[in-house]
Amino acid sequence: MTTERHLTSPLADRRALPPMTALRAFEVVGRVGGIRRAAAVLALDHAAVSRHVRSLELWAGMPLIERSGGGGRLTPDGEKFHRRISAALLEIASAAADLTRRLDDGRLNIFCVPGIASHWLMARLADFRTQNPEIDIELHPSDNTPDFGRHEADVDIRYSIDAAPLALGPEVQSMEIARPPVLAVAAPSMFAAGPPRTPAALLKVPLLHEGNFRQWTEWFEGNGIDTSAGDIAGPRMWHANLTVDAARRGEGVALTNVFLLGDDLEAGRLLNVSSMVGARATTMGAYVFVSRRDRWTARPIALFRNWLVREAKARVASTKLALAG
Repeated sequence: MTTERHLTSPLADRRALPPMTALRAFEVVGRVGGIRRAAAVLALDHAAVSRHVRSLELWAGMPLIERSGGGGRLTPDGEKFHRRISAALLEIASAAADLTRRLDDGRLNIFCVPGIASHWLMARLADFRTQNPEIDIELHPSDNTPDFGRHEADVDIRYSIDAAPLALGPEVQSMEIARPPVLAVAAPSMFAAGPPRTPAALLKVPLLHEGNFRQWTEWFEGNGIDTSAGDIAGPRMWHANLTVDAARRGEGVALTNVFLLGDDLEAGRLLNVSSMVGARATTMGAYVFVSRRDRWTARPIALFRNWLVREAKARVASTKLALAG
């Protein structure tokens, strides 16, 4: 005679588990520091996120976030709860990714800095798709690095500055795909009265900067010019794309590289000022390919990485040849 054993799980009690949608919203609110920021991440209206958090508080019977000052700070109980559910949701995401890994050979989710994405990568992805039609590609131009622990991306392409290298966790693997020389560029209209002849002459023209004056300082120092007297000035654009756009409009001289220029040099929209003034070739960083360590050899990632390295080397080589000619 067989005796059936009826096991009762504590999770059978509906109150043992909070509403999952509300739980997810609360996790993001705590992680990004605010309801409105969480709404942007979740692509929801902030009022909907607020309702989710409120329903979680009703389930818990206590407040989890401070409503004063914008509703971004967690209460002490909320902080304690958030630490535990964040770890649990991360484990669920990892388990789900492992469970569905058999489907990953058909997908490739790429994060990439916007400049190289729009001015170089987008124009070449059609070639990769033609060679690998079975891989579904999703491209996310973004200034923010993805959270590989949460499987937000398969691949990330970043620019790593030599003076402040990327901080990468132990869960990822990386490799340098290109170290392009830095070029000073400007629209032809900038030098209608005559071209500059030396690197020092550029101290007398408008210079375009990203977030600070560091790049131009390094460029001048690399060409033997002391800028400690504070000769460098000019508007700060805070983004590589914007400095190149301003250079195209004739607003000044920008520092950039061939992956952000498109065909501007070949079409004559921008001039290679570095060559005009006889500047030394210099590099300040490299583009880096990053993916999860446990997915490094996965077929779509390996195919894309090998293809990307070939394309990047060809771009740098062809530009050097064109400039030499």
